[in-house]
Amino acid sequence: MKTWQTKEQLIELLVSLVNLKSITGSNEEIVQAEYLQRLLSQQPYFEANPNHLKLHPLEDGRRLLTALVKGEDTSETVILLSHFDVVSIEDFGSLKNLAFYPKELTEQMAYIKEQLPEDVQMDVDKGDWLFGRGVMDMKAGITLHLSMLEKAMKGEFKGNLLMLSVPDEEMNSKGMMTALPILDQLKQDEELTYNACLNGEPIFSKYPGDSHYYNYTGSIGKVLPGFYCCGKESHVGEPFAGVNPNLMTSFLSQQLELNEMFIERSGDEVTPPPVSLMQRDLKEEYSVQTPHAAIAMYNLLYLNQTLEDINDKLLKGAQKAAENIESYLQQKANFYGSVSEDFKMPDFRVNIMMYENLYNEAVKRKGKEEVRRRQNLLAHKREQGDREFSTVLVQDLADMCKDLAPMIVLFYSPPFYPAVSSFEDPYVQNVMEHVKAYTRANFQIDLTVAEFFTGLSDLSFVGPVASKSNLQQLTANLPLQNNGFTFPERVMERLTMPVLNIGPLGKDPHQWTERLNLTYSFDYLPSILTEAIHRLFEKE
Repeated sequence: MKTWQTKEQLIELLVSLVNLKSITGSNEEIVQAEYLQRLLSQQPYFEANPNHLKLHPLEDGRRLLTALVKGEDTSETVILLSHFDVVSIEDFGSLKNLAFYPKELTEQMAYIKEQLPEDVQMDVDKGDWLFGRGVMDMKAGITLHLSMLEKAMKGEFKGNLLMLSVPDEEMNSKGMMTALPILDQLKQDEELTYNACLNGEPIFSKYPGDSHYYNYTGSIGKVLPGFYCCGKESHVGEPFAGVNPNLMTSFLSQQLELNEMFIERSGDEVTPPPVSLMQRDLKEEYSVQTPHAAIAMYNLLYLNQTLEDINDKLLKGAQKAAENIESYLQQKANFYGSVSEDFKMPDFRVNIMMYENLYNEAVKRKGKEEVRRRQNLLAHKREQGDREFSTVLVQDLADMCKDLAPMIVLFYSPPFYPAVSSFEDPYVQNVMEHVKAYTRANFQIDLTVAEFFTGLSDLSFVGPVASKSNLQQLTANLPLQNNGFTFPERVMERLTMPVLNIGPLGKDPHQWTERLNLTYSFDYLPSILTEAIHRLFEKE
């Protein structure tokens, strides 16, 4: 039987987890869940209680893991949350073959030290950092949770520990959304009371050179707005006979990219402005006809704003872009008309609408049954991912409403992460103050409690929402809502609980220089986590 309590044991466990190349969507992502189950099934507690250790399937065949260790005569339960998928390794270049072998990669980093950025060189010299994909985000967190679970098996805690480890956090959080009804059912079947959800995501620095050690009491929110720009085709020899959607997205980008109107501050937390994640036309083959449509999607992070406020700002940006498109084309047409006597610019206006409005317009023209038939047919033949298929659904509606072009249609695609916070919760404040005092007294480290974890996390689906938004604003304009995707709003409301994040120290998540600090993560943090869990079971 393996044990996971010393620093050396934790490093070996971490390395074994990283060796499994669990990139989101890969077969190894399934293997990782099975490996975790096998590790735990060898423990005497789960040999005696095999029904407390389960793998649960997602619709696509991947699996998540739950491992419940029950104390004596208590319903009080702390959930230990983690994800075991990692991002791809294309950024590793010539080091790709070492990306999942931390010890060997760390040795190689020392060998090529002079080729590394200066801050990475300094960490290599210290000899206290382990490199590799997933060492920081977030297999060190899983390693520590397994260690805490082992302590629970030996009766160290007064309450129950429920380890939940899921796939797909790095892409769509389908693992966590699948887990929600499972948590709800476990709560009933095992008569559990969920005191809190404790995540193990790593510490994220807020700026280059940030030396703070953060704990978090919530998680930042994210929406993914898309803009379908439908123009009017024309031959390149007659550019003023139509409106090029590539031109439309360029003006949209000027209004939304890095727009300070969306920056939000809450205490010391400041959200970054929006950035484009996708911008392209939808023309599949080359020809001298201009594209008929283009798509742009933006990453938008938020804290306390309502979805209504965000939506209004997006519409204002689109409206301003439309006005600038019209003005620009008129200006160019005026000049062209001055040198071409027979030229006359056709009248046009760029329409702005929400997806919901476009859907209703399509129903007016074709009837609800026909619209649903067409969307069901597309869903049956679907081969695209969520973002691409959302675009296909919008495009089909636009094809039924060609008379409205040129138009810009605002819609939303998964993933959606509600902003959640337990910052003002006295129970969580008590735990964090205790942990801060313990860490200062024992390790001479001053912890900083931040309200929001800024790297996005699955805490968004169980924590108290930070703003009282009407989710209908989003779901009514989510093309996938009735086409294979349902946002689990009701079960989220039933499961809402205090949330916090206490995780390992690392640097450069999602980069080829991703690395983990071993002293803080495996010398100090096991004791800190133990104290935090003890405190979570004390509700005086």
